[in-house]
Order: sequence, then C-alpha cells, then structure tokens
Amino acid sequence: MKKQIYKFKLWIGAACVSLAFAGCTDDFLKPDPLSLYEPTETFTTIDGLDAVLAAADKHLRSYWTNTEAIDLMLPLMSEYLFSDLAVAGKTDDAEAFCDIAERFTPTNGWYNFDQNRLVIFWGETYKGIMYANTIISYIDRVEGLDEATKNEYLGRAYFHRAYRYMALCFQFGDVPFVTKLIEQPKQDYKSTKREAIIQKLVQDMEFAVEHVPDQNNMTYIGMINKGACRQLLIKCYLANGDFQKAKEQADILIDQSGYALMQDNFGTFSNPNPQTWNITENVIWDLHQGLNKTIAANKEAILVMPNRYGTDSGIRTRTMRNMVPRWNADEIKTPDNVRAVNNYALNDGNYDATMDFNRAFGRGQAVIRPTYFAENSLWYVNGMLDEGDLRHNNEVGNWVRMEDLKYNGPDTQYRGQNVRYSWTDANGNEQVLCSDTIRSWFDWPHYKLWSESPEDDTPTANQYNGSGYQDFYCYRLAETYLLRAEAKYYLGDPTAVDDVNAVRRRARCQQLYTTVNIDDIVDERARELWMEEWRFTELSRISYCLALSGKPDNEGKTYDKDRLYEDSFWFHRITLYNNYYNKNTGANIRGRQYTMGAHNINWPIPQSAIDANLLGQLSQNPGYDGYDPNAEKWETWEEAVAAEE
Repeated sequence: MKKQIYKFKLWIGAACVSLAFAGCTDDFLKPDPLSLYEPTETFTTIDGLDAVLAAADKHLRSYWTNTEAIDLMLPLMSEYLFSDLAVAGKTDDAEAFCDIAERFTPTNGWYNFDQNRLVIFWGETYKGIMYANTIISYIDRVEGLDEATKNEYLGRAYFHRAYRYMALCFQFGDVPFVTKLIEQPKQDYKSTKREAIIQKLVQDMEFAVEHVPDQNNMTYIGMINKGACRQLLIKCYLANGDFQKAKEQADILIDQSGYALMQDNFGTFSNPNPQTWNITENVIWDLHQGLNKTIAANKEAILVMPNRYGTDSGIRTRTMRNMVPRWNADEIKTPDNVRAVNNYALNDGNYDATMDFNRAFGRGQAVIRPTYFAENSLWYVNGMLDEGDLRHNNEVGNWVRMEDLKYNGPDTQYRGQNVRYSWTDANGNEQVLCSDTIRSWFDWPHYKLWSESPEDDTPTANQYNGSGYQDFYCYRLAETYLLRAEAKYYLGDPTAVDDVNAVRRRARCQQLYTTVNIDDIVDERARELWMEEWRFTELSRISYCLALSGKPDNEGKTYDKDRLYEDSFWFHRITLYNNYYNKNTGANIRGRQYTMGAHNINWPIPQSAIDANLLGQLSQNPGYDGYDPNAEKWETWEEAVAAEE
C-alpha cells in the first residue's frame, strides 16, 4: 500500500467549526485557567472524534513550529534556554531571557514574543490534554464503533495525554491531573504528585501499545502509531523506575518492529547553494532534509510531523533566522574596518554567487546561541576531537564555522578571504574583529537548520530567512538506542556502551567509547538529537530517573529524587557545561548577567492558574513566591480521578 502524508486539513476544518477551543484564533496561545476547559458541543460521531484527533496531532507539532505570525523564538527553542546547550542571544533585546534565576517567577518571565514562548508549556499543554480527554470522554457515545476501532482511538488519545503529562511532570513537577472533559466549571483543583501521575501514564501507554496499529498497517504517515506509543512507554517505564521493562520495550522497537538506523545515502539529495557552500552527500544530511523524513525508504523515522509549504499543515519556523549567528552585521569587521559579510539581493551589483551567504545560510538573528560546550568540547571523545563525526563536519558541509565565511564586500582589500576572529596589526597587537561575540560569532549545525524560503527567493530580496516549512521528527530510532543505553546504565549492564556506539558508528565517528556513564549517554543525546528532543525536559526526566536508580554521575554524585530542587543531575550539567550561567565571565545582555538556579529544575506554576483556582490550592514549587510545604496534594492518581466526579 502506498503511504500518504497525513494532511491535517482532512479534518481540521471540522475541528475549527465545532471546537471553540481548537485554536483558530490568537486565543490559542493564552494560558486559560483550567476551569474554562469545557466543550461547546458533544462529539458523538466518528467525524467528531476525527476532528479532535486531528486537532491534537496538529497541536503536538506546534511545540516545534511557530504558532504566531511573529518570526522569532519557537517554543522548543525556549526549552533549550534551560539546558546545557543554548542561551539567549538577542543582545539588542532589553527583555532577552538570560537572568533566569532572578526573573523567572510565577508572574514574570512568561513572555510570548521574541524572548521566549514558555507560556505555551502550561496553557497549551493542558489544551492538548483537553483534546485527548474529549476523545476519552465521548468514545462510548459514538454508535457503531467496533471494539478494535474504539481501542485505537483510545490508544491515540492516551498517547496525546501521556505525552503532555510527561512534559508537565518534568517541567513543573506536581501538577493538576485532569482525566475527564470538564463539563461544568471547576475551581477546586489540587496538585497530584508526579510519581502518581507517572503510574497512570504507564497503564495508559501499555494499553496504547497493545491497541494502536503499526505504521506499516496505516494509510497515513503522521498519525500516532504503535512505534510512537512504544517509545513513549519506554520513557514512562524509565520515569517509573521500571528499568528492565524499559529495556525490553526498547529491544522490541529496535529488533522486532521493522525500524533500522539509516546507514547510507537515501532519498532526495538537496545541495541548495553549491557555489557558495557545497554539500557532499552523506547519510546525516539526507536524514534531516525535509521530504526524506516521511518517505518509505526512511526506516529510522518512528513519528514524523508533516509541515509542508502551501498546505494547511504548513507553519513557518524560520530556523535559520532564529538560530544562525548574525553574521551580516557591523559587529564583525574586516581588518581594514568595514563590514565583514553582506547579504546581497540577486539584482544587487555587488552580488557574487560564490559568496551568497544570504541564501546559503539564511539571514541569522541568533535569537538563541549555542554554548561553548555545544560548539566545541561536546565533540571530544576519549580526550580527542572526533574528526570523522558527520554531525560536526564542515568538510562535507553539515557544520559551519564562522571562519568558513568570506569577506564579500567590494570596499575591502580582503574580499574573498576567510573571515577572521582577530588579526595582528602592524604594531604586533592582536585586534579582535567581532564586538558582539554572543550574537555574531559561533558555529552551527547547518544540516539541522537549513530550510528553503520560497517567499524570500526573489531578485530583490536580501533577507533570506529560511521559512522552515519542513517535516519534523517527533521520534526516531536513534533516540531508542540512547534510551536503551540509559536503561542499561541504571541496571548496571555494561552493554550500554554498544547502543551509544551504534549511534556513533552511523555518524562515521572515529572515536568510540569503551565504557559509558550517564554523562556520556546524555552527551550523545546532545550530538544526535539537537532541536529534536525537548532538551530541558529530558534532562529533568533523566535527573529523576538517575536519582531513582541510585547510580552516580561522572563526578560520582548521587541524588535525592525528593530534593532535586536543591541539587540535581540537571544542575550538575548546567554548572559543569554551560559556560554562561553563573560563571561571572562578564557575558551579559544589557547589563544583565546569565544566571540559573538549582530550583529552576521545576518551573513556577503560573500565578494566573493559581488565581483562577479560587476554591482550591495548587502547589507552588520550592524557590518561588507562594511556595507552601504544607499544601495538600493527591497522593495517588485514583484520588485525583475520584475528585473530578
């Protein structure tokens, strides 16, 4: 059977008509109080269920894409600001989110513009839960459903609910657990303990794995399938301390489900600007280029989210604009003191196709920038820089260094020479040529950020922003290998190293591990899954799992799962590897230092949600205003469910 791309437009029109909460206006982004989540119509037909399921699928993709007309800062990028890999980079923005320890509070820091999109991770996540609960609540009222079809719908709904709750549990900690569609206003929520929620997620995902079909038994690519459910179940098992079960599920996904790591070139090879920046075809480039993510030849893709230009499912992300350095700026000079690199329109008399960095890399604005660790030291294994790693290789074109750009202005004697960070003047003094090293000087993974920009590709356009209309991976098999390595580490199984090395071999790495610790596994996640995984959420989850296991990090430290707000594996990574936060290096934005607190492993419960819950008390997290250690919480998920009646 020929597989088709799942087009959200099949049902999303019905969703927008019948769902006042479906997000067809700007209200989609507002963090509504939980008490307002109620339907305007019932859903007692298959078409109604399909409408909600389509809305849930589209909503899942919105964490990766830009849900507004504003060009800058994606939700996923905001998540990375809390990681070891990235920090805010927009140095001309007075509200840039850098001093997080001081500024992130229940009432402050929830920007929804260029600075961050953290507001989405509370209100929109509960909206996704609402979609799932709509299906679960109405499934028994739909006439004519056979048991197998009913269980498919339920399994997909459980996936959507569990995916959102896994995020909430490891971003916010203890949160309200809502399992039913709210038909009457409810303002007396209490938080439910994280471990209790996870126990329920395990049950739900076990059901989903049993009843949702494999991708090869489905007509459309892009709908929730059995492989995706199994991947999420692995994470639920890990979070529940069921490490052996997690390993066994990973065994099935890797060895018995028809998936495989892509080892060779495949699909359509794109070489978008070979005169300026040539790409030598390689498996890593092919794996991450737009249309190759959904084709049948791609055996690694587990769950792909379609995002096509010119379709109802297409939303621009402008990945190059957001995450490439601001190279076309006066902050970088030539040795003879003119702008180093220019972005010319095609009809400009100074245009040179061999130095068209505008179309090769996009007009970067560096809304976020990588840490030194992400650019450099991450790529050392066994004490050596791995020259073979295709993910960090500028010779094949996957990785770009600032020094790969060339001076391209007509008014410099250095035209055509490679850009330099500094030079030695006639007096023997070193002169730094970049005055803004935060925003305008760093290296980047071109293979992850490149995207075409049809609306910018005109003769007069000098701002090629990279629309980002391309499909996204939610899950692929490389992560499964690293999840299995994690489970094995907790179990004390030395073959964890084999799974990490399997991912490295595919990337043509020359340096392989002989043993691995949890830091090595997390490092490999950074190399392989940059801007695919939810980096902060995964580090928070791993912090919790590591504490459950009693295993040490690479410094020999173990952690208490109930006091992670004081010390955690996540904060160990921030302290050790992020060269901005808390380092007193002088790096700042508008005089504000980069800071992160240990308590930021749990984000603050928004004050708007607390205030809307007039008849109950949500539990605020330690380290934030309103924290009350005596706030009552549901100890079990059964208690939380009973309280919904």
